[in-house]
Amino acid sequence: MTNPSPSASSRAWVITGPTSGMGRVAALELAAHGTVVLVGRDRRKLDEVAAEIEARPGGQAVAVVADFSDIRSARRAASEIAALGLPLAGVANNAGMMATTPSAAERKSPQGWDLSFATNHLGPFAFTEALIPHLPDGANVVFTCSGVEDPERRPAVAAGFRGGRYLSAEASARGEWAPGGSNRPGYDAYASSKQGNLATVFALSREIPRLRFRAVEPGFSPGTDLGRDANPFLQFVAKRVMSPLAPMIRYWSTPTIAGRLIARIVTDPSDATGVYYDEKGRPMAASTQVSDPAFSDRYIAETRALLGATRPL
Repeated sequence: MTNPSPSASSRAWVITGPTSGMGRVAALELAAHGTVVLVGRDRRKLDEVAAEIEARPGGQAVAVVADFSDIRSARRAASEIAALGLPLAGVANNAGMMATTPSAAERKSPQGWDLSFATNHLGPFAFTEALIPHLPDGANVVFTCSGVEDPERRPAVAAGFRGGRYLSAEASARGEWAPGGSNRPGYDAYASSKQGNLATVFALSREIPRLRFRAVEPGFSPGTDLGRDANPFLQFVAKRVMSPLAPMIRYWSTPTIAGRLIARIVTDPSDATGVYYDEKGRPMAASTQVSDPAFSDRYIAETRALLGATRPL
């Protein structure tokens, strides 16, 4: 970590999904840059990360409970953060999930929507939109994305993905995807929701030039808890066998490397916006589909229309 300047240490940084994997690493990295607002589902785990941060000299952290599969919960969390009155400098939207079994892929959100699509796209979008009015000019808004949204990305295709299969926000909420998708449960939902994250970054960077919207492809990181629905043996192999090999394989990464990258992108003081970074922190291309402004603008317009029917409590 670098030593922050006095002005940097007076800032606050919001990170979602900070209790494990790359999110936890990113949260600990952000502690060197100011107060860290930890947003996640599990109060006990949030408090554990907060305690670790506050045990460091000058470390400051605040825990806010939110379930991103629940739109009302995501919006309430944004309101709680705004009420803290902290000098927000950046937001890292890192929370996410991937259903990998038929039963998990059939689960629904509190609003009755596809769980992966709600958790990965709808909840973070609602959360971000609610926070935007409280962000100062020049603040960074980062989304953890995934190259599996691109049907031309060879490693993703080899793994069984067929790119984003978006039809409409309403269809996605019902768990309906464009024909020709993956034959593996949960893959189309995950790829399409991650495409939604990219659409958000691209569309909002054009719509709100006073803020800096950025996307990060953290690389395939077998050491994360993303595939927590997988059977215990596969989880063991991923973390104990595959993860140590990750730094030596193209497109792969580790939670430590990816977490540090996320923290670097969200604290980067440059004017870069609408940029998609790869696992090495280099600008990369998204799919042809989501790179089309007409498509990403439609994706976001339809997202807003769907969320418009879900009012805060």
